[in-house]
Amino acid sequence: MKHWTEGFDDGDADESLVRPYTITGGRTTSERDDLTLITLVTTISEASSEIGHGLRRMQPEHRAILGLCRRPLAVAEVASALNLPVSVTKILIGDLIETGQMRARPPLAFAQAGGFPSMTILEAVRDGLRKL
Repeated sequence: MKHWTEGFDDGDADESLVRPYTITGGRTTSERDDLTLITLVTTISEASSEIGHGLRRMQPEHRAILGLCRRPLAVAEVASALNLPVSVTKILIGDLIETGQMRARPPLAFAQAGGFPSMTILEAVRDGLRKL
């Protein structure tokens, strides 16, 4: 009988063999619908100092997110830094928001424009893409 790890190249040894559903406790989607790729998330400094001993009970990915988000980062940036799928990252960020350790907000351009970017911005993006 073949072991499940057979067939991995030596180059794969650095990659994590932990499956995403293990990290999220079996959850496959975030319960929050306000977390998009460009949603900015940040650690709440007061909450992180109060938690202290609770950090040891958290998963390493939760602790890594709290460390990364001491300054505002987009959800996509957090996922990239952790080398995790965005869907998994959204679930983990949602956990931290629920426990009061993080906050999320839309980017300023969306917040100021009532949720939609201005036509000027969209046209500038379009023109930039055409130049590529």
